[in-house]
Amino acid sequence: MRWKSTALVLIFTAALAGCNDTLESATYDSPKVSNKIEQPLPARLLAEIRQKGMDRNAPIMLRIFKEEGVLEVWKAKTNNRFDKVVQYDICAWSGRLGPKVKEGDRQAPEGFYPLSPYHLNPNSKYFLAINTGFPNRFDQANGRNGSNLMIHGACSSSGCYSMTDAQILEIYAFARDAFKGGQQNIQLQAFPFRMTAENMARHRHSQHYDFWKMLKVGYDNFEVTKRPPEVGVCNKGYVFNQLTAGGQAFNPQAACPPMSTPPALQMSLAQYNSAYDRDYAKAMKKFDGKIWYDPSEAERKALVVDLRKSRSHDLAFAPTGSALKAGKLIDIDNTDPAKIATATSAGAAINQLTAKKPAGAATAEAPVATATAAPVAAPATTATAAITPAPTTVPAPAIAATETAAPTHAAPLAATATAQTGQTVVPVPQPNPQVVETTVAEAPQKKKPFWKIWSTE
Repeated sequence: MRWKSTALVLIFTAALAGCNDTLESATYDSPKVSNKIEQPLPARLLAEIRQKGMDRNAPIMLRIFKEEGVLEVWKAKTNNRFDKVVQYDICAWSGRLGPKVKEGDRQAPEGFYPLSPYHLNPNSKYFLAINTGFPNRFDQANGRNGSNLMIHGACSSSGCYSMTDAQILEIYAFARDAFKGGQQNIQLQAFPFRMTAENMARHRHSQHYDFWKMLKVGYDNFEVTKRPPEVGVCNKGYVFNQLTAGGQAFNPQAACPPMSTPPALQMSLAQYNSAYDRDYAKAMKKFDGKIWYDPSEAERKALVVDLRKSRSHDLAFAPTGSALKAGKLIDIDNTDPAKIATATSAGAAINQLTAKKPAGAATAEAPVATATAAPVAAPATTATAAITPAPTTVPAPAIAATETAAPTHAAPLAATATAQTGQTVVPVPQPNPQVVETTVAEAPQKKKPFWKIWSTE
């Protein structure tokens, strides 16, 4: 019996470590194809790509929203703007809302991750897999650790984003075609939820709220420009679409260098945030006196118990349902504070939440900081870096060799200077060649820069 006990320990340890290809692939929804690695996209998706004016091998971007349980594939059009091609329901993700912090916490990553061809795993025992690239430079700078965090098939998750085999077959094909077209890094944006004013107000009591506000700056940049933002990490925080004098590089562990937001982008973000602030104030009235109950993984699984029963012998098989359907609003005044703190992970904020307010008192909650700011020397005083995570005493690992400083969906945004004045000017990124059909010879200057978003397409 000793060998059986040892085997059980190894399986349990593997499950905690992440999606490490130690489990056999499920037959759940597994398509019958002769060559899964080279399987072309289905006709319906190719038609959608053509209808949107895209090249089949144009760059892509992936967006994940945990709470809604969806994965989106966005693809570049010939004007270098991205449009959504398809959305998939995520079959399973483990843990709760919030970032992955350490090995074995069962959390799925949140953040911005550049994926290279190296991250594709055609030999996964979960049918097919794409490594998320966790930990990235931000995670490393903040002492976060974990391994083998994947987007994969088999509808089985322990810290990963798991799809059905049929879904990952298509997602893998999207990535493969983009890399064949010359894209060097695909940006994966993993969010806890769609970062709308109402959702931010609903989740404002979470212990992860400051981290989410930082992610929201990148979310906003994409919503305004429809181009994956250039991502930097300095002072242990994310910065997005920032220019530095002389093209100075960002150091994840060091203070941020003097940086600025391109003026046109800054103006458009100001308009975007003006509307956001109005919506946030309205949402605050809606959620006044209430706190959002973030459902546990077990509660989400209960929504799909019939599917789970079909594979009850496999502890890793766990369709996890929708966090929106399992969650609920709790009235703060009529609920035990300890229960609220446990259910929502609100932590120390619970004392403030349960404090009795004078009748008719207005909430003092401020809206999320906007993403526009004047040039500054450090992110502590600008919303472009948002709130820097608390320092950690754990030494940051070396940066992985497979990760680049920024996704290369377009030419790097390096600051340039004029020969006459030496003044730094806003650069105009050169278009990625694979965005344009090989039969079209369009001049680079006809392409819109990411910050010039007011003109029509």
